[in-house]
Amino acid sequence: MPNLEAKKALVAEIAEKLKASQGTVVVDYRGLNVEEVTELRDKAREQGIEYKVYKNSSLRFAAKEAGQEGLLESLKGPSAIAFCEADPIAPAKLMSDFAKDHENLEIKSGVVDGKVVSVEEIQALAKLPSREELVAMTLRGLNAPITGFVNVLNGTIKGLVVALSAIADKKKEEAA
Repeated sequence: MPNLEAKKALVAEIAEKLKASQGTVVVDYRGLNVEEVTELRDKAREQGIEYKVYKNSSLRFAAKEAGQEGLLESLKGPSAIAFCEADPIAPAKLMSDFAKDHENLEIKSGVVDGKVVSVEEIQALAKLPSREELVAMTLRGLNAPITGFVNVLNGTIKGLVVALSAIADKKKEEAA
């Protein structure tokens, strides 16, 4: 019985991670050597992504418990899963970039904000700018009109100063 309880606890833990995760990607890691898997884990850890290998049976039970039955089709063969609670795009970017350099890594499916997505959708997400880049682009967009307005006001003030200076020079010439 203790073994069954441990399995139930593991399934509950995986289900909680699936529910809490904004972005999840399921991959087939078959063919990667130890160094490549270690490199992938290190990159994942640096980006705040949790990369784990679980038994498919545990993943199936957890997917059902988390209400993500769409993942069940992809849970065949060796499967690893990457969770990220902070950024829904980060796991897709990491796995797509890593798969470009290591053809043995195959993306099977994923979940973004609770919705199961296909491999094509994951690859499309991977092409999007990161959250930080999107924030920077938005701030630049918000800042541009303000900067333009300041430049216009600055130009008007500069023109006024030049005109006043010319008038002052003209009056000095007339007085002399």
